[in-house]
Amino acid sequence: METEKSNKKHPGKVIFLVLISIISVFIIYYSIMLMISPSRKMEEIKKEFGVKFTDKNDLDQQIPKDSTYLVLLKEKAFLQSRIIMAESDSIYLTLNLADSTANIEICGVVVHKSKMKSFKISKILSSDNENAILSMLATPFTISNALATIKKEPVMIKMAPKDTSEYKPDIMPDTSITEPVNYILEMKDGIRIFVYQEENVKFNDRMSLFTFDIKDRLRDTWSALKSVAVFKVPEYHPFIKIRLPRTDAKIIYRAIPKNGQIAVFGQ
Repeated sequence: METEKSNKKHPGKVIFLVLISIISVFIIYYSIMLMISPSRKMEEIKKEFGVKFTDKNDLDQQIPKDSTYLVLLKEKAFLQSRIIMAESDSIYLTLNLADSTANIEICGVVVHKSKMKSFKISKILSSDNENAILSMLATPFTISNALATIKKEPVMIKMAPKDTSEYKPDIMPDTSITEPVNYILEMKDGIRIFVYQEENVKFNDRMSLFTFDIKDRLRDTWSALKSVAVFKVPEYHPFIKIRLPRTDAKIIYRAIPKNGQIAVFGQ
């Protein structure tokens, strides 16, 4: 009898061990694919923007790595990007990470300046020794999509009164003054710019940021899982995360056109 009972339990243990093994293998596989993702993105950038040397002498190899030369390249790339946007005769955004400012510009003129409290940039975009990154920054980024906790263009629907006797003044408070402001600007090349409000005093502010961040992470995880399921390396999104005063963050979000452009000056 004891032998029969032990035999009956055995298949369940085998199934459990098989499931654990499958899950473990998938986790390892998933982790490896995620680690490959950034290097794959860097290779794509190098292929598109990298400098191809025709002469293999040592001098040509050393110049792009010289610190003074890199600073000049940064300034040149930023100016080239701003010139391209200025010619569009539209509102655009410039992020100067060197002096921690976010500026709204029109035709090369700064019309609104905001000071960043802090910022964080992915390692790919901060690779100063990569000439490909500097070449990429010489062209402005174009916004393809945006996710935000506020509306791009706030609309208030009002019913027109039949006559003056039915007119009632608006007594609804303007909630947009205190509503949390957090948004993500996704570029056409996959780069993402995260803008978070500086103020996190109220519980509602902290909760809004937490919820917004969790939703973004879940979207990325789901997208990565779908890619891994078909044996495809997940797409890596280089990022820039900045914190701005709530008012400035809102002004910038609503001022930039839907498919507006952004220029970045690196650290």
